[in-house]
Amino acid sequence: MPLYLSRFSYTPETWARLIVRPEDRAKAAQAYIESVGGTLHGFWYAFGTHDGYNLWEAPDNVSMAAVALAISGGGALASFETTVLLTVDETMEALRKAEGIRYRAPGS
Repeated sequence: MPLYLSRFSYTPETWARLIVRPEDRAKAAQAYIESVGGTLHGFWYAFGTHDGYNLWEAPDNVSMAAVALAISGGGALASFETTVLLTVDETMEALRKAEGIRYRAPGS
């Protein structure tokens, strides 16, 4: 199954609610991805541009998109970005396919 890396940031209101009533949101994230047949491999909070990161495994892009849409539509996040991660083998296959594509730069 494909792997996905998500970066998220809470709204100030969400942080305020969590301060008053702390909650392990990794459990919620796990339930969301399991509802589409996936697995949560990690949930981390961080300093910096984003408040946290998730590593997910989902059956396909549509399933992961459904989870991302449900989470984003909930209103607790200021931002939510997901990146599809490629294995080394998938990258090697893409490199081999890229060799056969004759790219032409704009204006050339």
